[in-house]
Amino acid sequence: MVLDKLGSSLKDTLSKIAKSMFVDEKVVNELVKDIQRALLQADVNVKLVFELSKNIKKRALEDKPPGGVSQREYLVKIVYEELVKFLGGEKNEIKIDKSQKPFKIMMVGLFGSGKTTSISKLAKYYMQRGFKVATMGLDVHRPAAPLQLKQLSDKLKLTCYIDEKEKDALKIYKKFEKELNKFDLVLVDTAGRDALSDDLVKEIKELNDYIKPQEKLLVLSADIGQTALKQAESFHESCGVTGVIVTKLDGTAKGGGAISACSATNAAIKFIGVGEKPDDLEVFNPKGFVGRLLGMGDIEALLEKAQYALDQDKVEDLGKKLLKGDFNFLDLYEQMEAMGKMGSLSKIVDMIPGLGGAKIPKGMLEGQEDKLKKWKIIMQSCTKEELEDPSLLNRNRIDRIAEGAGVEVSEVRQLLKQYKQSKKMMKMMKGSEDPQKLMKKFKGKMPKGMGF
Repeated sequence: MVLDKLGSSLKDTLSKIAKSMFVDEKVVNELVKDIQRALLQADVNVKLVFELSKNIKKRALEDKPPGGVSQREYLVKIVYEELVKFLGGEKNEIKIDKSQKPFKIMMVGLFGSGKTTSISKLAKYYMQRGFKVATMGLDVHRPAAPLQLKQLSDKLKLTCYIDEKEKDALKIYKKFEKELNKFDLVLVDTAGRDALSDDLVKEIKELNDYIKPQEKLLVLSADIGQTALKQAESFHESCGVTGVIVTKLDGTAKGGGAISACSATNAAIKFIGVGEKPDDLEVFNPKGFVGRLLGMGDIEALLEKAQYALDQDKVEDLGKKLLKGDFNFLDLYEQMEAMGKMGSLSKIVDMIPGLGGAKIPKGMLEGQEDKLKKWKIIMQSCTKEELEDPSLLNRNRIDRIAEGAGVEVSEVRQLLKQYKQSKKMMKMMKGSEDPQKLMKKFKGKMPKGMGF
């Protein structure tokens, strides 16, 4: 979960409100102090923390809840709305017009902030949406940078323009400039830099003036801390940053410094990096982000992941099979593959309304992920015939599969048990597209141990 510690602190704070018999000035003051403490511990800028808490306190004491809403519920709503406003309010997507070729995004940032990796993630994001993408390496100061960008681009089968011998970034751009018109989008990598270095700041100004990119994205690592504010301001002065990508939000870094820096520079967060995989990049949606922090979920992000992780033809085919009560190991395998593409279980759980605040132990979720990985290996040791008809699995076949997969026999039997339970569930669902009828069927008949 992104900003895990901050999220836990805010959830605990809101749970105190839920337990309060009534809401008065004392409760509001305690709430504000708890929020201040949580945000300051997450490295959010002090001045911004006090501005935010002042707004929450003012609204909590002066606003009256609308009819049918309790004071406690309204207080939670105020906290949610003020945090969303603090993080930019509405989602700020980059809209690319294919008629204006090429749309150019120039990436800037410190050494080690994750610019090059973010370029590959951005490239995949826009490729999935039907854009023809190319990359260009203008980092002439770090010897391995052009090669790293080339390798990441090759994995995605992207055209990558680099010149490892040339040490003038602008000359490299001019060399390939005419070829860029073939693409909808060009992602430009620049040198990682210390914002106080005059020669590098001069270089980025020159590149910006010549390239005239439609977007200039500052890449900030979540572990940058309070120095994020100064760095963001310096980059903004050098090229007029139009947006920010915050990386490494899946780690132990506090992250508040990088996020609050954007509030101070008026450059909206456009994307967040939540993992190492090419798919671990999300459009930053303040409403969904705060929803996850407070345990309210982010159904929009979940649907977005599902849309691009799943093969729509397979989804429709599986849906038909489920309604018929027809379900085999191959279908179970497809489900597990889809879950893997959508990300870790902990990330998916955070996006589901109601489950994000359920405080499911991380160890439990990690244990389930390990189990899923083993089950996939077991299925890969099955024959096609066994996958299509798991009822064929007798003792001899189970022993053979266990030996081939390098697992215990009990683990194969556990998978078989899960399949039988899933199949039973599918039979109960057969022909029941009406939710109310479906609930009547399930009442008192839920198979024990259902779920992964």
